Amino acid sequence: MSRHCNLPSLRESLTAAGFVVACFCVVGMGQLFFGGEPGEWYQNLQKPSFTPPDWLFGPVWTALYVCIGLAAWFVWRERVTSHVSVALTLFVLQLLLNAAWSPIFFGCRNPGLAFGEIVALWIAIVATVSSFFRISAPAGWLMVPYLVWVTFAAVLNGFIWRMNA
Repeated sequence: MSRHCNLPSLRESLTAAGFVVACFCVVGMGQLFFGGEPGEWYQNLQKPSFTPPDWLFGPVWTALYVCIGLAAWFVWRERVTSHVSVALTLFVLQLLLNAAWSPIFFGCRNPGLAFGEIVALWIAIVATVSSFFRISAPAGWLMVPYLVWVTFAAVLNGFIWRMNA
C-alpha cells in the first residue's frame, strides 16, 4: 500500500518562500524610512503597563510575516477562483498600510496620526481575513494571529498617544 504525501513541489515551495520574502521586503521598506531602531524618543514616551518588552517585537513580527506570507500563498494557489484577485489586492493594501505605520509613528513621531493609520490597517486586515476565509480556511486561520496582534498594537498605540498628548 502506497502512501501519498501531499508536500508542495519545489516550485510551489519557492513561490511560498517568495510570498514570505515579499512581506519582509515591503515592511522592511517602512523600516528604512525611520532608521530601523525606535531610539531615544520612543524610550522617553510614557507607555501603559501592558507594553511588551522591546525584545518581543522582533520575534513576534517575524512569525507573523511568515504566517501572512504563507496565507497569501494559500490564496494564490486557488487562483482559478474568481475571488482571488480581490483577496490578494486587499492583502497588498494591508501590507502597504502595515509598512506605513513605522514611518508615521517613529519617523514622524506622531502617535496620533499613527493611531488613525493603524485603525485603517485593522479594517484592511479584517477585510483580508474575511476574503481569505472564503477562499482557503488555512489562509484565513494563518491571518488570525496577525489580526489579534494588530488589535493589541492599535490599543497600545492609542494609549501611548493619549498618555503623551
